[in-house]
Amino acid sequence: MSNKMSPVRVTDMRWGWVRKNLLLMITFSGVLFGVALGLALRAAGPDSTTILLISYPGELFIRMLKLMILPLIIASLIAGSASLNARMNGRIVVRTVLYFMATSLLNAFLGVMLAIAIHPGSPLAKQALTQGLNNSVTTNSNINILDGFLDLGRNIFPDNIFQASFQQVHTVYEEQTVIQHSNLTGIDTQITELVRSVKYRAGTNTLGIIAFCLVFGTLLGSLGKKGAVVADFFSIIDTVILKIVTGVMWLSPIGVASVIMSKILSVDNLGTVMSNLGLFIVTVVVGVFIYQWIIQNLLYFLFTHRNPFTFYFHLLEPWVTSFATASTAATLPITFRCMNDKCGVDPRISRFVLPIGATVNMDGTALFVSVGTVFIAQMNELPISVGEYATIIVTATAASVASASVPSAALVLILIVLTSVNLPAEDVSLLFAIDWLVDRFRTTNNMLGDCYTAAIVEHWSQGELQAMDAEANAENYSNDVEKAADLTPLVTRQHDADPDSLLHEPPTLLKGADSSMANGKMLGSGEIHVEVEEAPKDTNTTKM
Repeated sequence: MSNKMSPVRVTDMRWGWVRKNLLLMITFSGVLFGVALGLALRAAGPDSTTILLISYPGELFIRMLKLMILPLIIASLIAGSASLNARMNGRIVVRTVLYFMATSLLNAFLGVMLAIAIHPGSPLAKQALTQGLNNSVTTNSNINILDGFLDLGRNIFPDNIFQASFQQVHTVYEEQTVIQHSNLTGIDTQITELVRSVKYRAGTNTLGIIAFCLVFGTLLGSLGKKGAVVADFFSIIDTVILKIVTGVMWLSPIGVASVIMSKILSVDNLGTVMSNLGLFIVTVVVGVFIYQWIIQNLLYFLFTHRNPFTFYFHLLEPWVTSFATASTAATLPITFRCMNDKCGVDPRISRFVLPIGATVNMDGTALFVSVGTVFIAQMNELPISVGEYATIIVTATAASVASASVPSAALVLILIVLTSVNLPAEDVSLLFAIDWLVDRFRTTNNMLGDCYTAAIVEHWSQGELQAMDAEANAENYSNDVEKAADLTPLVTRQHDADPDSLLHEPPTLLKGADSSMANGKMLGSGEIHVEVEEAPKDTNTTKM
């Protein structure tokens, strides 16, 4: 008997694979189409209006994804934390944050090692970039890591949950003129000094919303049956949002191609930037893929003992989307869908870890900051000691955590790290020219870090999850037994003390018993409506 598969079955398997991964294939084709057409249209020199029209479909695509972020975070976190107990929620938060910090530290170390080995910075590159680019970007070196941690606490505990949905707190330094009187000369002089002030800026305070939803969901779950209706409400919202995202994703080929084309067409002096900063881009990209393909997969295998490449392949769709949008938060709805449908991660964990990771996890950013800091030192031919390298690694990790609420924080973080090792901060403006490209690669690192962390935390939490499932099953079984007892026909005996009375007095059936012995009527739903009727007594029976 032949073991070969029939051609028809092989063809069905191939078409089944194509149907299953059709969305991934057309999304990836959108990336290739956008790069090719963008480079081809640069030769034509389109004007700003043409570039605006080309970018318009991509703008609408990103706006639709961002529209889903806030309701998805709220619904998923409340439903996820309500499904776990308070102790379990605390353990998951601790494991997630500690793993995020460990991987950020690892990425910062990897970035420093690659920058030393490849040596992307040179004084000639700085000279060419200074002459070829007109950098009108001003850098503010007054920001420090203390302000970052203080803003982190202010954003975690917002004073208005509705304001947190569209504004976040940040520290700014403003120039203030102060009149100083000299007692010696008697002359008043005006002195300009920088004054620290706390203000609001546009942007969703995701940290504050996450903290509120975790507390709300945990307490909701502690209410038991009383809070079940509200928990189910948020769980249904989560399901509906993911279904909307599935429909939006079929627009991804057009949206992704539009975003990439517009970015390529809007970059000035692309040749100058690539020729002088190409080695820096290569260093960052090599670090990103070393971490994604080797280190991250190795950690996944060591902790879970599963095939990491299958897991990585299932995440290619959010990988492409995060590369196109350069936003982990905008990719969050797609990441949820792939983690639940393809990767098989417990939704109780993915609902918990992914929203936190989209805000807190900065793996790719830590790598970029460490490479950028060493790159600037190399361009200025400034030596760095071993202690300063350690300072760069630790400060990059701490700053990435402290600036979790800062949008596009990478270049701001470089300023913090440069200040910590006394390196010139004005050269950060040179990196603005290629940040649009490097940002896309480091965003894929952040997104994959969230997903791998969710899978590893799920593995670490298997014991608690199984115990919770067993407890829930036992409770459901107890409830089923109680319901069955309520529906079991009960027999009341008027004279339990006399066994002979059972021979003379027929039993009384209680109303509601589900038994064919009862004189009742069968309803349309399958229930038996029982009419209780007490049997007449036999007066001729003689009792002992």
